[in-house]
Amino acid sequence: MIETLSTHDIADRLLRHSNAWSRAGAFALAEHLQELEKETGEQMEFDAVAIRCDYAEYPSAVDAHNDTTIGHDLTDDEEETALERLREVGQVIEFYWGVIVSN
Repeated sequence: MIETLSTHDIADRLLRHSNAWSRAGAFALAEHLQELEKETGEQMEFDAVAIRCDYAEYPSAVDAHNDTTIGHDLTDDEEETALERLREVGQVIEFYWGVIVSN
């Protein structure tokens, strides 16, 4: 049995299962997962725990970079550099109030 979820349904479930997401972040991630499903042609099973393990939300790319990389921390004016470095190692979902990166 397969249940088709809308963007709103996915975002609501993400928010219900974890306080790791802002509302805007949950919607950005939901849209990303739907696009990923379209690109691959494979239906995904919603698993809030797996999603939480695979992705993390940060207020900026610099914060994500500095939290996930060993070595030189970047400063707030190096947002583009942080985005480039994050994209080299995983997926980056940008949205108005932050970024979500794949772990």
